[in-house]
Amino acid sequence: MNDERFTRAVYVISVAAELAGMHPQTLRIYERKGLVDPARTGGGSRRYSDADIALLSRIQELTNEGLNLAGVKRVLDLEAQVAELEGKLAEAERSAASAVAEAHREYRRDLVPLHQSVTIYRRGT
Repeated sequence: MNDERFTRAVYVISVAAELAGMHPQTLRIYERKGLVDPARTGGGSRRYSDADIALLSRIQELTNEGLNLAGVKRVLDLEAQVAELEGKLAEAERSAASAVAEAHREYRRDLVPLHQSVTIYRRGT
């Protein structure tokens, strides 16, 4: 999926609410609580992206599991932190693998080939 298209804010609040399966007032409440931060037009109208719709669905999942909005905010913050740390870990793993590969290449350069010739010995002819 194209990340730019996923994050482009195109939906007005009524369409976003319908896509997320909730009332527009719920989206306003979520914004006031700091759970979602839609883009704004020059005139101040809210615009939601597909990423915002996915976030609204995640919020709905968490509230359906019984979390209050403060708990949802904490879970979302922790999920964002985990995603950031996973990205850093993946980068560290790539860097370590690259360093190991480079060390192995260096070892191969240090090896001196041993040339041996095979001599065939024949018993008394």
